[in-house]
Amino acid sequence: MKSHLLLTASGPLLILTSHESLRDPNLLGKLKHKGIGKFVAFEVPVSLARERYGGHFQAVESDLHETDDLRVLDFNGQRVFQLFRFDELGAPTLQEQP
Repeated sequence: MKSHLLLTASGPLLILTSHESLRDPNLLGKLKHKGIGKFVAFEVPVSLARERYGGHFQAVESDLHETDDLRVLDFNGQRVFQLFRFDELGAPTLQEQP
């Protein structure tokens, strides 16, 4: 499982996914279907997300299945930015789909 902070046109969100890469065409298709075709993303260590979100993380994680491999952990950008420092995040990934 991976956790990513996405900076999108509609605001930041934190996702959990079973996809190994943000470049996975299936994941990109699911994001695009949700209206997210362009974003800047940072990997968030899963252990850190688990620590910061506690029971909420466990509830979302337990709902993540092979057939439903994308979950939004948080769509409150202010909270996400308060919970994580930039030096805790991975290198940025830029994605722009036509």
